[in-house]
Amino acid sequence: MVNKPEKRDFYTITDLTREFSVSTRTIRFYEDEGLVNPTRRGRTRLFRQSDRRILSFILRGKRLGFSIAEIREILHMYKEPPGESGQLRLLISKVKEKREALEQKRRDIEETLRELEQVEEASLARLAEIGVGT
Repeated sequence: MVNKPEKRDFYTITDLTREFSVSTRTIRFYEDEGLVNPTRRGRTRLFRQSDRRILSFILRGKRLGFSIAEIREILHMYKEPPGESGQLRLLISKVKEKREALEQKRRDIEETLRELEQVEEASLARLAEIGVGT
């Protein structure tokens, strides 16, 4: 669950790990990937409000099944032309693709469950035929 901290100019990595319930390693990974860019004061990373919003977006994207490459592409669209409208169109397209993939997986799972039920019923019937109880 995400805790709502007070709004401020900078957040430490510890602030963000607590707020988003992720490890420092996770945040460093997103930094290494160039998705968040904290300011440094000595060895301390200071994340801006914009980094916090991006981290929130990344984590939501991951929960929805988007890859880092897809998340990067969507974030990049915001910074470059066509800007926010392009980002939103791309996001809608990606959401549609994810939804279609998940719906296909659901159909595949339902078919597998039907097949398993048939195998189980056939096996039970055969056991009954040969006089073996279950």
